[in-house]
Formats: sequence, C-alpha cells, structure tokens
Amino acid sequence: MNKKLINFIVKKYLKFDKKNPFISISAILAFVGVAVGVMVLIVSMAIMNGTAKEFKDKLFTMNYPLSIYPKYEGSTNKELLKVLEEKFPKLHFSPFLSSQAIIQNGDTMSGGVIYGVHREKEMKINSIYKEAALNTKIGKYDIILGQGIKDKLFLNENEKMTLYFTSIDPSGFSMMPKMKRFKYKSAFKSGLNAYDKAYMYTTIEALQTILKKDSNEYDGIHVYSDDAFADIKLIEKVLQDYDAGIVGWWQQNGNFFAAMEMEKKALFIVLMLIILIASLNIISSLLMTVMSRRKEIALLLSMGASKKEIKNIFLRLGTIIGFSGIASGVALGFFGIYILDNFNIISLPADVYGTSKLPLLLSNTDFFSILIGAIVIVILSSYYPAKKATNIDVIDVLRNE
Repeated sequence: MNKKLINFIVKKYLKFDKKNPFISISAILAFVGVAVGVMVLIVSMAIMNGTAKEFKDKLFTMNYPLSIYPKYEGSTNKELLKVLEEKFPKLHFSPFLSSQAIIQNGDTMSGGVIYGVHREKEMKINSIYKEAALNTKIGKYDIILGQGIKDKLFLNENEKMTLYFTSIDPSGFSMMPKMKRFKYKSAFKSGLNAYDKAYMYTTIEALQTILKKDSNEYDGIHVYSDDAFADIKLIEKVLQDYDAGIVGWWQQNGNFFAAMEMEKKALFIVLMLIILIASLNIISSLLMTVMSRRKEIALLLSMGASKKEIKNIFLRLGTIIGFSGIASGVALGFFGIYILDNFNIISLPADVYGTSKLPLLLSNTDFFSILIGAIVIVILSSYYPAKKATNIDVIDVLRNE
C-alpha cells in the first residue's frame, strides 16, 4: 500500500474546493456538527451526574446510607448495638427514637418528626447535625430544629416552646396528648427545604422519658457506610439472629433515582442523534467528493492504484473530519464544564434543588461512552462513501468523461 500517495491525495482533498465550494462547506458543517454534539453530550452528562450526586449526598445526610429497623418491638436494643459495633468497627452506628410532634411558640404552630439521638454518635454520621450541635451544649430537654421550623416560629436561642406528641394517654373518658416544654438551642440547614421544615433533634433520654420507652430499646439504628451495597449484606447476616431488618438508601428512594437514571439514558440517546445527524454531512460530503473526482479516481485505478488504497483515501478523509470534530467537541465540553463550575453563569433556587450552584460531575464511564459512540458513528459514516469510490467503472469513466 502506497502511504505517500494516500497522504498526498487526502491533503489535496482536505483543501477548500473553489470549483465545488458546497463540498467543502458540507465538510465544515459535518465537523461543526460532530464537535457541537460531543460538547453538548459531555456538558449534559456532567450536569445529570452532578445533580444525581448532589441529591444523593443530601439524602445520605438526612436518610443515612443504611437504617436498621425492628421486626417486632424491642428487637433493636443496646445488646444488638454492642454486637454491631464489635463486629464492624469501621462503621458508625447511631441509635434513635422517633415520633411525630407538633411544635408551638405563641400562636404559631408547626408539625414534623422529632428524633431522639446520642449527640456524639449522631455527630459521627450526620454532618448537618454535627454543624448545628458542635459548639452547642445540649441538655436533656434541649432541641435542634430545621431552619424552616425555626424561621416559621420566630425563635431565639434558649427560647422555650411546647411540643405536643401524637402518642396519647387515656384520662377518664377523654384522650389527652402528651406535651413537654423544650428549649431551642440551634438550627440546621440541610439544603433541602422538605427536611428543614420537618426535622427536629433532641436527646434520646428526653424521648425515652416522654414516650415511656425502655432505656435499652430503640426505634432503629442509623448506619454510616462508605460501601453500603457491600456492608448491607454483611449486616443482614448478623441481624437474622436478632429479628431486625435493614434497608439501604437506594431502597428508600429507589423510584427517584431510577427515574433520574432513565432520564439520563434517554438524554444520552437523544443527544447522540445530534452526532448521527452531523455524520450525514460526512456521508454527503464524501459522496460529492467521490462524484466530483470520478476522473481522478479512474486514472489512479488505471495507473495501478488498488481499490484498497482508494477506499483508505476516503475512509481517512471522513475519519479526519469526524475525529477532529470529536477532539474539538471534547475540548469545548471540558471548557464549558470549567466555565460553568467556576463562574456563576447559571444560578439555581436552593430551596428547590438543594444548591444554588449548578452541580457538575463527568464520570469516566459516560466520557468513554460518548467517545466510543461518536467514533463508531464517524467510522460507519465514512465507510459507505469509501466503499462507493471503489465501485467506479474505470473504462466507462475514461471513455465518457
């Protein structure tokens, strides 16, 4: 195979054709289309991944990677907690009690879920709680509220308010709700408005007293794990002897993340069509080049050039246009991510999305999927015109043209 001949002709055909400018314009449009398609795909996948990770981080904080729950009353207790802490020293466990409650300050009321936790244990697994409780001394009947509840009740530090618990005690012929005065100490801001308006934290001893719970029993145990998918299987084996179950964050929020993953796949396919459409310009450009260079191709074949060499000329021509578009698209995509990540061009409402900054994260899997998909489309688009160039009837072209 004569590589010098192939390179010479490819360079010649890449130059702007003044006699047939539409061929060159079509090639330029193909280059731009592929570049734009790759760029849009990279930025879009980065936004989708970043958004999913942002929500996952928020849900991890407030929902916890793993949660152990009792299959019957009293099955999650101090004995189980001690066993888990001994068998899994690298994991962090935080037992809790929980109850629905109504909180009142003056004439203003708000409802939510109150958790009774161990301050030190909870701080190890909940960064939002840790930030609110770190420099605050928490007494038995002190409370930490979500920022939404605090703002609604117009509370000041150390101000007292009344909590009404949904569990009720019978008194004669009437049912009286339990109530207790708590002192407001601090507020947390998770970034998700739904949690900030509904979650409250106090000491586990407070709820044990109010709800008349056994001091050895818990409503559940929250678990922090860096590899929840692997650890859940190990913990399940231990829990079989204690009649307790365990659930992961993906099981609690499975539908939400499944919908996001489906949306991401659909977006990937739709945007890949941009590259596919751009590749049609590669096909049309190469076919027009073949038609306009019929005499030259016929002469090359008559002078001893092989069909394989002719095919390689046009295959290389198409891949140069496509691959240069892919390379430019990758550069533009990463430049776009850099601009969006470092400059506040797009600002999001924090109460809706959990962050005011556009989250961006491009995974290696998505990046290589984009590259492989674009490369396959470009090669296939270049192959047909290259194959077509070898089917020219040399004798007919030289006789008539």
